[in-house]
Amino acid sequence: MENLRYTEGLNKLNEIDGEAGQNVINSLDDICPDLAKYIIEYPFGDIYQRDGLDLRTRELATVAALTALGHCQPQLNVHINGALNVGCTPSEVTEVILQMSVYAGFPASLNGMFVAKDVFKSRNIL
Repeated sequence: MENLRYTEGLNKLNEIDGEAGQNVINSLDDICPDLAKYIIEYPFGDIYQRDGLDLRTRELATVAALTALGHCQPQLNVHINGALNVGCTPSEVTEVILQMSVYAGFPASLNGMFVAKDVFKSRNIL
């Protein structure tokens, strides 16, 4: 039986990431459905439900963090799309990634910028 956290989390995941988010969840069905459940419940059911930041700010922070990590290109792709889905502009996304060159280094920023380029091309923005 699905709980409220799960239901609200799934709704928020779909609002932000749409089909891309659902594809991530579905890809875990045959190997670890519990991980999918935890992704839905904790980040999207708990953290994204909080009032402290709007979705645009949360997604820009997520883009920054994934860029800084430097090795999360698939997740960064999903969250750049999510940022655009919730109203961030391509310019805001690239500025956040550029900002990460200062704190995470040029390789991480380059990796992030190339993911953004792919996302923008796939959405006919570039």
